[in-house]
Amino acid sequence: MKIKLTELQDLVNKVLANQGYTQEESAIMTEVLLYAQLRGNNQGVVKLIGPGIPKDPNAKPVEITKETKVSAYLDAHQTHAMLAVNQAIDIAINKGKDIGVGIVGVKGIHTSSGALGYYARKIADAGLVGIVSTGSMETVAAYGSTEALLGTNPLAIALPTNTEPMVYDITTAAMAYFGVVESATAGRQLPTGIAYNKDGNPTTDPNDVMDGGALKSFDGSHKGSGLSVMVQALTGPLMGAYFAGVGDVNTNWGGHMIIAFNPDLFAGLDETKDGVTKLAEKIKATKRLDSNKEIFVPGEQGDRKTNIILTSGEIEVEDNLLEGLRKAAQ
Repeated sequence: MKIKLTELQDLVNKVLANQGYTQEESAIMTEVLLYAQLRGNNQGVVKLIGPGIPKDPNAKPVEITKETKVSAYLDAHQTHAMLAVNQAIDIAINKGKDIGVGIVGVKGIHTSSGALGYYARKIADAGLVGIVSTGSMETVAAYGSTEALLGTNPLAIALPTNTEPMVYDITTAAMAYFGVVESATAGRQLPTGIAYNKDGNPTTDPNDVMDGGALKSFDGSHKGSGLSVMVQALTGPLMGAYFAGVGDVNTNWGGHMIIAFNPDLFAGLDETKDGVTKLAEKIKATKRLDSNKEIFVPGEQGDRKTNIILTSGEIEVEDNLLEGLRKAAQ
């Protein structure tokens, strides 16, 4: 169903208020959620239905437990990931601008931080290069297995250009977990060849994945699986966070690694922006496999969808999802 964007914003704010967040916290979280929703990314408002993302009553302020000129190590203490990671991004940006490099790790999170492209883009908007990754609980089978052991383990990279930042945001799984939730909510089947049920048999039922099944890596090969393993290692063991059954999944399953660095360490901001802009232009001008299909660079399609929605002031929301939001907002 198509609704006014202002109505969706109001629903999100009401749901977050019902789930215990302050007006200031809700504003930050709404921005993260709508960044994804406007881009057609499954890290959006689907997070608010069902069990939702209620504020943890035991949460404490985010604490910097270790810090150097170029790094910081944060314990979120159960503060919602969207709030804690935003703080981490600000620290990384400040260090990147001041010293040239900012590396920030986060532990103590038990909820999803949403679309990592939002955070990487925030770094690029500040004139820096951003790399953001996170691990999660067991959802994905390693190559050669049908058992869920790895997280969906997304990775985002962003660079500034002369227009919109170039943002690459990928889950190393065949589908993000909340894409599975979206499919289940809408009553849709999953694409063939990307998932197993708990007995190790191929399935297209999203409920099978949520009931002890597993997703494949994004390419179904050792390459995608290897990338997922490395993201898990960088965000689990390195960050002192949960991974593959090791640690406390209830209080510390989402370790984050954030890197922000200044292009002036190398060719410089202006040359980087000019060069990445030219790279995008060259890619788009190459010979097309299908003359009727445009070639896109990372982030471009999401930017276009966002601009269309912002211009029209209306957004399409799947019927069951909208009904769930309205119930949660009551």
